Amino acid sequence: MIEKDVSRVLGLLGQDDTLRVFAGLVLRPGDPPDKVTGLAPEATERALTRLARGGLAVQDGDGWRADPEVFRDLLRATPKEPVSLLDTFLVDGRLTSLPVKRSKKLIVLDYVARVFEPGVRYSEKEVDVSLRAFHDDYAALRRYLVDEGFLSRENNVYWRSGGTV
Repeated sequence: MIEKDVSRVLGLLGQDDTLRVFAGLVLRPGDPPDKVTGLAPEATERALTRLARGGLAVQDGDGWRADPEVFRDLLRATPKEPVSLLDTFLVDGRLTSLPVKRSKKLIVLDYVARVFEPGVRYSEKEVDVSLRAFHDDYAALRRYLVDEGFLSRENNVYWRSGGTV
């Protein structure tokens, strides 16, 4: 159920008009939303109706206000996960270090390998760009992925050959 609620909220905020109207309600409370967003009054009204159905906006007298309590409710309802091994080595999606112990290194490499789609061929440059998002030493990371069988290489073309799908 929580996933459905998160999807609903993200779906609303993923639409340009509803995002603009919601931002206007948050950043300029009390101002008419159509004046703040630059949207046509009809488009603003439709966006407000969708936001109200989604619980993100509430009609308040003659105007509207944002209801950020939905976000707090979703956060409270989201199950808290214990700190994982990945949390130890990743900060904001980037590797702080690579584990020395092989069993832990394999878990981290498996996580990194998931950026590559099975069956897709990648040039070395494409692999480097993807791996640079994880660590500045992308060449070493690429070598570890090949050495441990997560990626295969032939003629500077790489493909995913192992790991969790």
